[in-house]
Amino acid sequence: MTDHEKELAELAAEFESCRKILLALGDENRQHLILEMMKMGQCGGVRVGAVTEKTHLSRPAVSHHIQILKDAGLLQVRKEGTKNYYYFDADSDVMERLLHMLTHAKKIMENLPARNTTE
Repeated sequence: MTDHEKELAELAAEFESCRKILLALGDENRQHLILEMMKMGQCGGVRVGAVTEKTHLSRPAVSHHIQILKDAGLLQVRKEGTKNYYYFDADSDVMERLLHMLTHAKKIMENLPARNTTE
């Protein structure tokens, strides 16, 4: 196995370890949900009902998307009695893996020869 093949295999493993967060961030509905939650500016968290009012999604759909974001390590939940407040507090390990994978991919691309010429 060449050094280039080894590096690509490492990148593939890094990409695999980031699939959950990439999947969470790659969905248009979740992107909209994230943007709306950010626009609300509630650092202490927001309830599902408040998010539902700001989106075109149903309450069960918002709950589903919030759960995916939570499982991916992007959201946390704070409970007050029976009320749940969701807020952004990304898992630092998840974010570090994502940043490392993106930086590694950029490095590989920068070292590749130009492929857009016909010469």
